[in-house]
Amino acid sequence: MIEAHQLTKRFDDITAVDHIDAVIKDGSVFGLIGTNGAGKSTFLRMAAGVLRPDEGTILMDGQMIYENPAIKQQFFYISDDQYYLSNATPEDMKDFYRILYPAFDTDRFHHLLSGFGLDKDRKINTFSKGMKKQLSVILGLSAKTRYLFCDETFDGLDPVMRQTVKSLFAEDMTDRGLTPIIASHNLRELEDICDHVGLLHKGGILFSRDLEDMKLNIHKIQCVLYPGMSISNLKDLDIVLSEQTGSIITMTVRGSEEEILEKMKRYETIFFELVPLSLEEIFISETEVKGYDIKKLVL
Repeated sequence: MIEAHQLTKRFDDITAVDHIDAVIKDGSVFGLIGTNGAGKSTFLRMAAGVLRPDEGTILMDGQMIYENPAIKQQFFYISDDQYYLSNATPEDMKDFYRILYPAFDTDRFHHLLSGFGLDKDRKINTFSKGMKKQLSVILGLSAKTRYLFCDETFDGLDPVMRQTVKSLFAEDMTDRGLTPIIASHNLRELEDICDHVGLLHKGGILFSRDLEDMKLNIHKIQCVLYPGMSISNLKDLDIVLSEQTGSIITMTVRGSEEEILEKMKRYETIFFELVPLSLEEIFISETEVKGYDIKKLVL
């Protein structure tokens, strides 16, 4: 488990991370979401022991991470701009990481490299941005660490490759308990993979919650009302957002599914149904309570 307590990092007069408290549980996918400059990369660099916190602590299994070589073997850090040795090939990077990670799986590395269609002897500096991202994911999975820190890892990957990488993450989570921590500015990238999400804004964390818990208490309804009725007639519902297109009214409503269904049945509607909420819609509802506009915070 990774725990951050009042974690703070400043660069001159800029506070990049501001007294963050967070818990990342093993075996889940933690999505760290926020705009560029929100503090996501700085948080991951402290989690990876690249930066020393100015205040507070970040611990892995109760141990400090900074300047702790033994604990650093438990994770692999994929930065937004992954560094490779000068003039190195994928084979050279494999040999390099085998020194750092005793459990590095050479057979899997070659299997994934072949599956992704990457030449093990080609100079990495001739790779495209997407190919470099693919290689970093292959190296990270082959290292067989408990944690995988991903900073904008899906950026630069085409849609098919993104789904492939997500499938590989899911496979390793099932097979060996991998815990990915994925930082992104794009909610849609994390829609189908995250179990837990934390929203960063201006260095602080607005909230950190399990997606399943959030989904249980907020729902979307589509309905058609009889002539003469309007949304104002649905007084018992805790409506967060609403819009009307033609005769169809779409509402985001707080409450359990049972409570909402019971209340809707009291009204004489022509039609109504509960439909799944997107991650963005959930975040819109949660951030509005805190006075923020999610559309301005997250792309």
